[in-house]
Amino acid sequence: MDMRKLGRTDIDVTSVCLGTMTWGNQNTEDEAHAQLDYAMDRGINFIDVAEMYPVPGEARTQGRTESYIGNWIAARKTRDTYVLATKVTGRSGMTWTRDGDVPMTRHTSAQIDEAVEKSLKRLKTDYIDLYQLHWPDRGTDAFGFDSYYDYDADDMVPLEDILGALSRHVEKGNIRQIGVSNETAWGTMKFLDIAERSGLPRIVSNQCVYSLIARRFDYDRAEIAMREDVGLLAYSPLAMGMLTGKYDDGVSPKGSRGDLFPQFLSGYRNTEEAYLDCNKTARNLGLTPTQFALKFVESRKFVTSNIIGATSLAQLEENIDAHEIEWTEDMESEAHRLHKTYRCPASR
Repeated sequence: MDMRKLGRTDIDVTSVCLGTMTWGNQNTEDEAHAQLDYAMDRGINFIDVAEMYPVPGEARTQGRTESYIGNWIAARKTRDTYVLATKVTGRSGMTWTRDGDVPMTRHTSAQIDEAVEKSLKRLKTDYIDLYQLHWPDRGTDAFGFDSYYDYDADDMVPLEDILGALSRHVEKGNIRQIGVSNETAWGTMKFLDIAERSGLPRIVSNQCVYSLIARRFDYDRAEIAMREDVGLLAYSPLAMGMLTGKYDDGVSPKGSRGDLFPQFLSGYRNTEEAYLDCNKTARNLGLTPTQFALKFVESRKFVTSNIIGATSLAQLEENIDAHEIEWTEDMESEAHRLHKTYRCPASR
């Protein structure tokens, strides 16, 4: 795997990032620690979590993933050897993430302050390397839509206020860098403009869904990533498992995400022709579907890091190994053919 700059900073991260959203639900704490140890042994130096994890978000499990990582941090005592990223929940009804009676989670200064302090405590660390807005405060569908519907612009926390609240934590040393997630092209450029005009910290990354069958990032945000150094942290590169081949027969294997949480696959229900073609193409190229899908994402120049997740060490090993193959012109040609044929079938 490569080492890549996180935005316009001096922070180098591996082109593969360890995702953690299953820890605390599908994975035990011992399994989480084993994955962390294995990933570090394989050279990965980038870990991504969120205050709302594990998924699906529930009051009874919220914060458990950060706590698992915090216990690992406290036991290993190697905090300066890796880059740790977490996220503050966006506009939602997950009010259990906040103390007191709040109508919804928002990116107000007070809620950001509370979220940062709670994450630091659960993670048992003095600082967070990358702190991300999990999805926008605006009343817009951040997780994929087919048509645009405008939101009430008056009912949003001003981006200047959000960036200002985050900058105060940068000044305090609580966080080193700021990122966004599931952010639009407009939101990304507005944050950059505000930072430049106001002398506030610049965002360094945008974490969004990206895969062979979910390529909306190419249409506008990819150029921003290249020109403005706000690289993509790609999540769901295997399309919730659709690009591994395990759903090719139309059945969800027992214990899979499709079996346990079928709602996660809702954005991929109408993509069968596309993902079957992707998986068949991989095999025709002499690859596994997993290899083709993961290496494709890592090969994009606007990608800073590819976030992989696994529920077993065997899956984690396979996912890391997939990045070690060479991306060829034949693979690029086939990836382009697939995109021309299906565009972006996933409604995410």
